[in-house]
Amino acid sequence: MTQNILLGVAASAAMMLTGSAEPAIGPQVQAALQQRLPKTPITGIDCTKIEGLCEVTAGANLFYVDKSARYLVIGRVYDMETRQDLTAARLLALNPDMLVGGAARANAAADAPEPSAPGNGARVTEQRGAVRTLDLSKLSNKGAIIWGSGSQSVTVFSDFHCGYCRALSQTLETMNVRVIERPISVLGSRDVADRVLCAKDRHAAVRAAYAQDPVPGTGKCDTSGLDENEAFAKAHGLNGTPVLVRSDGAVMEGFQPKAQLLAWLKGARS
Repeated sequence: MTQNILLGVAASAAMMLTGSAEPAIGPQVQAALQQRLPKTPITGIDCTKIEGLCEVTAGANLFYVDKSARYLVIGRVYDMETRQDLTAARLLALNPDMLVGGAARANAAADAPEPSAPGNGARVTEQRGAVRTLDLSKLSNKGAIIWGSGSQSVTVFSDFHCGYCRALSQTLETMNVRVIERPISVLGSRDVADRVLCAKDRHAAVRAAYAQDPVPGTGKCDTSGLDENEAFAKAHGLNGTPVLVRSDGAVMEGFQPKAQLLAWLKGARS
């Protein structure tokens, strides 16, 4: 009788922790991965976040497996309801000092002998589009937040949760340049972008957003321009931020110091 009660309490505790009567599968996944990827040091397994998948961390690397650990997935997972890149957010937490340009990082294929096993010689690399130039002429002004002034202009695809975008914005503030900021939600910042776009003083709202201060307003206005920005970014492989586009269409990805920015802007073809 006592044993049955203890078993019942244990089962209830498992249900509270896992959300179902299904036994914890983390140890099973761990054992399978140790057998199939013996040279990959697994540092964490979480099978509770995404239905049907287990998130696996191997040091600074991140990948996914199914609950049988038969199939391994290297890529990015998006929550389409919240418009959040779950992989980017997790990698930002794992590698806050390594997330160049705020771009979500994915694991490159390992060198050998486990070509699909992150952590076995795998390199953390930036996912960047192969686009060298961009034609922005078909983009409307509805999703553009224009601030600054000067004879030169630059378009910036940015994310208000991106630390390197914040650093870039602060640098551009010190330059004689007209900034056309086009927010895209790579790190789940769409709500903030809505508020900035709908603000009466957009430049002040940009500063508040990057400072992680409250952005006044309800965010209730025509925000279809932000949808346009995101559709354009997706169509052209802009998976990370910041992405800068010069007046002649030349593209530069990631944060650069002021001297490099000035030299790059001066190189625009008339």
